[in-house]
Amino acid sequence: MNFLEEKILQEGSIKPGNVLKIDSFLNHQIDIDIMRQMANEIKRRFRGKEVNKILTIEASGIAIATVLAEMYDVPVVFAKKSETANSTDDKYVAQAYSFTHKQMNQVFVSKPYLRDDDKVLIVDDFLADGQAMHALIDLVHQAGGAVVGIAVAVEKGQQNGGKILRSEGYHLESMAIVESMDWETQTIRFREQPKEVCESYNLKLINE
Repeated sequence: MNFLEEKILQEGSIKPGNVLKIDSFLNHQIDIDIMRQMANEIKRRFRGKEVNKILTIEASGIAIATVLAEMYDVPVVFAKKSETANSTDDKYVAQAYSFTHKQMNQVFVSKPYLRDDDKVLIVDDFLADGQAMHALIDLVHQAGGAVVGIAVAVEKGQQNGGKILRSEGYHLESMAIVESMDWETQTIRFREQPKEVCESYNLKLINE
C-alpha cells in the first residue's frame, strides 16, 4: 500500500452516490507533505518525458499541479470554468461534465497560455468518467500542442475514464486507483500499484 492509499484509509470517508470525501488533505484543506510526495512520484513515473507546461482544471487540481510545476521549473496553467471581468474572447474552449457537481461546465484557457510547441503534462485530483480530462486534452489539441502524459491523484477504477484514456494511447498514471467502495461498511479496495514507493530521497535522484 502506498502513501496516498494509506492517507485515504486514515482520513477519507465514503458518501452516498459513490463519492469519496478526502477534502481534509486534498481538495479543501491541503496537506503539503502529501502534495510533495505525489508530485515527486508523478515526476518519477514520467521520467524521460520532456515537459514544458503543466495543465489542470480549477480548482482542486491546482495544488498538485503547482508543486509539480515547481519541480519541473515550468509554468502551470489551469483551465477556468467561469467568465471573469478580465476574461478574453481570444481563448480555447471545451465542454466538461463534472461527476462531482453533476453539471456541464464550459472550460477555457486564454490562447497565449497554450501554444503549438507545448509539451503538456495534464494533472488533476480525481479521474472518474474522464470527461474533464478529455476537455483538457481538447484544449491542448486546439492549441496544436502535445499531451505527453496524464497524472491524477485518485482514479475511480470502477468507472471507465481510466480505461478509455489508456485505450486511446495516453500515458496515464494514477497515484491511487479505487477498485471498489462500500458506503455502508465504509470499506475501500485499491487496485494493486507498482511496487516502487515514493521516498523523500527520490527527489534528489530525479533532479540529478
